[in-house]
Amino acid sequence: MLAAQRQTAILDAVRRDGAARVARLAEELSVSEMTIRRDLDALAADGLVAKVHGGATLAGNNSTYEPGFTAKSDQQRPEKAAIAAAAAEMVQPGMAVGLSAGTTTWTLAQLLKTVPGITVVTNSIRVANVFHDDPGTDQTIVLTGGVRTPSDALVGPVAAQTLQSMHLDIVFMGVHGFDIRAGFTTPNLLEADTDRELVKAGRRLVVLADHTKVGVIGISTIATLDQADAVIVDDALDPGQRAMLEEHVQHLITAPSKASPS
Repeated sequence: MLAAQRQTAILDAVRRDGAARVARLAEELSVSEMTIRRDLDALAADGLVAKVHGGATLAGNNSTYEPGFTAKSDQQRPEKAAIAAAAAEMVQPGMAVGLSAGTTTWTLAQLLKTVPGITVVTNSIRVANVFHDDPGTDQTIVLTGGVRTPSDALVGPVAAQTLQSMHLDIVFMGVHGFDIRAGFTTPNLLEADTDRELVKAGRRLVVLADHTKVGVIGISTIATLDQADAVIVDDALDPGQRAMLEEHVQHLITAPSKASPS
């Protein structure tokens, strides 16, 4: 198992149980405790876990914790790729498409470069650069402007005012987490305001969220679960989570991920 795969497994275990012990991780992953400690050092350096005596706990459980784009982009890559592939099938030539900031929407942007004639409206410099850096693309890109957050979203009054004048066929939104009571949330108050305007601008709202987002609650709600026309998740959801989502969202789409066991 490669270090990146091992660290993803460790992070999944910490997220699942809230904490993990070095000895148990070493046994489950069939490596030495020293190897696990080095992996925990790497995860802690990225701000993903907090090291404690004998193991680690999940970092950033606070509702205002906002990891940077680079840290988030290394997490759940196969799941994000599967979700993005399912989302790309909804986009047709000539559409006006809204993309919120985030690593899953950034993954989706890679796939939309081949869709001709679309207009992409985004509050993400990273998403805009996907199209800008490829001179062969045939899209119109509208970047909202605004104040940059740690997760590379552009937020605030400038971004909100730009979005208020837009009418989009479909909006794809990434989220920090979602919960039955709290809905779709973000750890940044200004980003919540901006994302609400993006939701209003779209005829359809499609939320892109991998299974690790279930039960995670940021400080501010963007939308309730039933406001989404569709939610695309990967197939690592447990049966209870899937049943919960099917009860509260209009349409649940499960994308098969290569990371899931066959």
